[in-house]
Amino acid sequence: MTDNELLLAMSDMLDKKLKPINDRLTKIELMQENELLPRLQTIESCYTSTFRRYQIGVEQIEAMQADIDVMKNVIREHSEKLQKLA
Repeated sequence: MTDNELLLAMSDMLDKKLKPINDRLTKIELMQENELLPRLQTIESCYTSTFRRYQIGVEQIEAMQADIDVMKNVIREHSEKLQKLA
């Protein structure tokens, strides 16, 4: 057997050994592309929209707290004035 024939035989043997691994790798890649990536994109989209809603909600809560603080001061001042009048 010549060196070339030996190399060819070894190459064929490696191809046969690696075929199941390559097949599994192809299946994994297809699953990632067709199943996992779309699901991750959906999760990311939901997370992002929820984050935006919470961000807006936090700003609204901070604005309401500022309004409440102002109202407390006004009520306190009015209560003191009413007590002085009574």
